[in-house]
Amino acid sequence: MSGLGGLNKSRHGVVMGLVQLQLPVVETPEQLAAQTQRICAMVAKARRNQSTMDLVVFPEYALHGLSMSMDPALMCTLDGPEVAAFKQACVDNRIWGCFSIMEANPGGNPYNSGLIIDDLGAIKLYYRKLHPWVPVEPWEPGNLGVPVCDGPNGSKLALIICHDGMFPEMAREAAYRGAEIIIRTAGYTAPIRHSWKVTNQANAFSNLAVTASVCLCGSDGTFDSMGEGMFCNFDGTVLAEGGDRPDEIITAEVRPDLVREARSGWGVENNIYQLYHRGYVAVKGGARDCPYTYMRDMLAGRYQLPWKVDVTDGSSCGFAPPTRSYQGPEV
Repeated sequence: MSGLGGLNKSRHGVVMGLVQLQLPVVETPEQLAAQTQRICAMVAKARRNQSTMDLVVFPEYALHGLSMSMDPALMCTLDGPEVAAFKQACVDNRIWGCFSIMEANPGGNPYNSGLIIDDLGAIKLYYRKLHPWVPVEPWEPGNLGVPVCDGPNGSKLALIICHDGMFPEMAREAAYRGAEIIIRTAGYTAPIRHSWKVTNQANAFSNLAVTASVCLCGSDGTFDSMGEGMFCNFDGTVLAEGGDRPDEIITAEVRPDLVREARSGWGVENNIYQLYHRGYVAVKGGARDCPYTYMRDMLAGRYQLPWKVDVTDGSSCGFAPPTRSYQGPEV
């Protein structure tokens, strides 16, 4: 139940809007400035569209489009004019917002970053995409982990970006750190439609979380993004779903209080608990070990697949093989 898209807001509900933003073309600083203002105008539209809305979510690449340009003139910083404009739009419209930027990185390739800004203009969550969509994307692998923040009406929020959602470990990490609503933003095009849907549902069910996911929409003359705004409840059912109409805002009320109730009270299929308490009917507290070889191998630095992988750099997409090694998380 989505409260008729959030029209009937309940005491414990969080009303969200997923913006299926028209895929832009951004090749110059002037176009970047114009797209910044367009996003701010859409924040205002979201507020006018629904007075009950708590949080409006914009897709990955909403500001930069899908060119994959690393032009320094188009890259953003947390203290730059684009982020300042997003903060002001949230203040002016008394609404939380989730935004996408390509972030300048003096030490390497830019980061694909996401921000959640509250209705007072404060950055509450700052995330760098952990899993760029290789070999297509040139972005530096994220180094800030999977942060979680306090959200509107007592909720806990996490943000993962596009390809991140294809890794079950990403949503699991967000939930393990307390997220009740897992936002997923993307620029995906139509070939990913089925995978998008099933992973959004699976990420919700396997972690007893709400997932709220949205892609860019429409064509830029080369690429066709698919829209597909989608809310999934913690049992994996779809609460609300959009199509391929650019600039449509898909809305729903979600209930973090019911997520908390399920995580506490469910026995059957409380899988995020049972992962580390295997067979607790048979043995006290369940088995609390790590039976998964890949987890142990990653920690030991010896992760190795038992088959040959042909594509291991971005050469097929026109990027020179890298020479730098990953430096690890920032302190």
